[in-house]
Amino acid sequence: MNKKVAVVILNWNGRSYLEKFLPSVCASTYPNLEIVIGDNGSTDDSVSFIQTEYPSLTLINNKENFGFAEGYNRVLEQVEADYFVLLNSDVQVDPYWIEPVIELMEADSKIGAAQPKILSFYDKKKFEHAGAAGGFIDYLGYPFCAGRILEKTEVDQGQYNHPKEIFWASGAAFFIKRDAWRKAKGFDKDFFAHMEEIDLCWRLKLFGYSIYYCPKSAVYHVGGGTLSKENPFKTYLNFRNNLVMLQKNLPLMQAIFVIFIRFWLDFIALLRFISEGKRKDALAVSKAHVNFFRNFRKNARKRKRTKSKKVSSGIYRASIIWAYFILQKQKFTELNNKKF
Repeated sequence: MNKKVAVVILNWNGRSYLEKFLPSVCASTYPNLEIVIGDNGSTDDSVSFIQTEYPSLTLINNKENFGFAEGYNRVLEQVEADYFVLLNSDVQVDPYWIEPVIELMEADSKIGAAQPKILSFYDKKKFEHAGAAGGFIDYLGYPFCAGRILEKTEVDQGQYNHPKEIFWASGAAFFIKRDAWRKAKGFDKDFFAHMEEIDLCWRLKLFGYSIYYCPKSAVYHVGGGTLSKENPFKTYLNFRNNLVMLQKNLPLMQAIFVIFIRFWLDFIALLRFISEGKRKDALAVSKAHVNFFRNFRKNARKRKRTKSKKVSSGIYRASIIWAYFILQKQKFTELNNKKF
């Protein structure tokens, strides 16, 4: 393969992850490969570790922690390759993990982004939460995956061993064509972190690209390396960014309808947090709504730039919440195929 691939790892105080997982990345067999470490203003010894132990790797320093979204935007401005692979620092890879995804994407010019199969580092027989076997959303904008619905992950038994079009590819191991990245202008920096890859994939679809899952490649993700599931800031980002994503990308009347429903569902989630004694998470939901309204006009202008239209592929035309809790359908294979 002669296409140049740049694997770009954005690091923030992750020296322990770099030490543990960089050897597997450096053992990748793809011939035309550059490995880039983008440091996001780390205050640990990550930079000196890379300079000492991996002097042959490309090191790009951001002056401060710009978050996942803007951090990658700034680093990738300085990288030249045909394909960018955005890889979390807490991911272990097999030597032959790049070739199958590039082969898939090269076979179809319409594929803008893709992801490999993402399994748990701690239990390699199970899918990992952040991406599993490819991402989807329901008609209310709730994300889920083949192999993972809400918090329930499946065992990999080969049930998702066929490449297929998906709605979003995971930011844990995100393959994207350089031209697609630049046409979409990268991540929305205002997201900071969480769901920025879903928003980007949605915009790519609006530009006519498709997003794919490649099961011939597998990686093993630790997950939660920067923000744990119990962190209220993560709750804030997820609730805020989901609303912003809907505002930016849905057709106007559908956006009004869906966001109205989501406010009520978010209120139920807030009450649930209170009942569970998670008052900081409840406050995070409230802050997310305040920020959404405060930046409503700003995000409306972004909506005009995307020229929002209807996207259907990869969307579950029903409620995943209803399917999971009421219908007890907790595996992707149990969902009604006619709803996609």
